[in-house]
Amino acid sequence: MNITLIQSDIFWEDKEANLRQYEDYITKVTAQKEVVVLPEMFSTGFSMSPERLAEKMDGTSVQWMKDMAAKHRCILTGSLIMEEDGHYFNRLIWMQPDGQYGFYDKRHLFGYGQEDQHYERGDKKLIASVKGWKICPLVCYDLRFPVWARNHPENGYDVLLYVANWPARRSLAWKTLLQARAIENQSYVAGVNRIGKDANDIEYTGDSSVFGPLGEQLFQQEGGVALQTITLEKSVLEQTRSNFPFLKDADNFIIL
Repeated sequence: MNITLIQSDIFWEDKEANLRQYEDYITKVTAQKEVVVLPEMFSTGFSMSPERLAEKMDGTSVQWMKDMAAKHRCILTGSLIMEEDGHYFNRLIWMQPDGQYGFYDKRHLFGYGQEDQHYERGDKKLIASVKGWKICPLVCYDLRFPVWARNHPENGYDVLLYVANWPARRSLAWKTLLQARAIENQSYVAGVNRIGKDANDIEYTGDSSVFGPLGEQLFQQEGGVALQTITLEKSVLEQTRSNFPFLKDADNFIIL
C-alpha cells in the first residue's frame, strides 16, 4: 500500500490559497496515489479562531476533498476546523474516492496552546480499512498519549497515522514518540507535519516521518516541501508480529 506524505507551509487562515496549493501538490505526485496525507488544519493553520473559520460538513473544504479524492482516485486525509451543533472540532476527515467519508475528532486538545478553550474533544477512534490494511488516524497532540493509541491484536490496526502542526522547538519529542509508537504497537507509523512559520511566530521544521514495525526509520525530512510516497509491505508487518508476538502479552485495559 502506498502512503503519500505532503509536507508544506500553510497560508495563515487563507483557505482559498491553501486549497489551491494542495491541489497543485497532489497533482505533482507522480507515484501511484492510494492514501494521501495532509497536515493538521491544512486549510487554515493551527488557529484558535473557529468562530470565524469553522465550516460544516457540506462546506467548501470538505467538498474540495471529495473532488480531489475523486479526481485522483485516492483516499485523502487531513484535519479541518469544523462546526457541528454550535460546537467546534479539530476534525480529521478520511475521504474516499467514491465520496464516502469517515471522521475523527481530536481527543487530546493542546491546553498549552489554549486549544481546549476553543474546541470540543472527541471520544471515538476511527479505524479505516484500505486494501486489507487497517489504519488508525490521530491528530498531533494525541501522539503524547500512548494509552489512546494502544494497539490490540483482536481489533487493532496495521498503520498508525498522525497529522500535525508540531513546533520545531519540540521536534525531538515528535521524532522520538513516532518511533516509540511504532515499536510498542508493532505497526507502521507515519507522521505528517507542516513547515514554515505561522502568524504566532511559531516555527515548524516538518520532520515528517515513516517508521516500520520494529521502529526502523523508512523516511524523515527536516525542512522543505516533501511529496513523498512510501510503499508499506504487509509481509514485513506479518513477519514481525509472527516472529515477535509482543502484542499478545500486553496489559488489558478499558478506556472510560
